[in-house]
Amino acid sequence: FARRGFNIESLAVGPTEREDRSRITLRVDASQHSIDQVVKQLYKLIEVIKISDITEDPMVDRELVLAKVNCTRGDRSELLQIVDIFKAKIADVSVDTIVLEMSGAEDQVDMFLELVRPFGLKEVARSGTVAMARGREGLRLGAKHRGTQRPGSQSETLEAADKERRHAGVLVGD
Repeated sequence: FARRGFNIESLAVGPTEREDRSRITLRVDASQHSIDQVVKQLYKLIEVIKISDITEDPMVDRELVLAKVNCTRGDRSELLQIVDIFKAKIADVSVDTIVLEMSGAEDQVDMFLELVRPFGLKEVARSGTVAMARGREGLRLGAKHRGTQRPGSQSETLEAADKERRHAGVLVGD
C-alpha cells in the first residue's frame, strides 16, 4: 500500500464466527479510482476470499480508545462528567492519572479526546475501526465493489462461502 501511495487510516483484524476465517476492516482516504486499485491489489493476495466496499451503505462503525489523562483532585469531578456524557468507563485510577475507555464512531472518539485533552493527555491508544452494514437482511453491498470475488475457477466455492457469512466493513476482506 505504501509503495502505491495509499493512505490507510484504519486497519482492524479479528476472528469471525468461523474459526478458519479472519475479517479485515480497512479504511482508506482515497478517491474511487484509488479504491479500485486497492481492491485489485488485495485480490493479488491468495488468502483474500471476498472484498466488500460499504462506504455508501448505511453502517454501524465503532472504534475503541484508551486515554491516560492527568487528573488531580480538583479536576476529577469535571472529568467524570465528560466520562458520563460519553458513556466511557474508568479502566484504571492512580494518584495523578486516570485511564479512560471509550468506544463509538470515529467522530465521537475524536470529540471525546478533544474534551479530555485540556486535562493533559499522557497517552492514547486507538483500535482500528470495525464496521458492519445495518439491517437484518445481511450485507447491503456498496455501489462500486458489490461483494466482488476473486476472478477465476473458484467462483462457485467463493459464492457458497459468501452465502454462509455476510460480512461488511468500509472495505472488508475475508
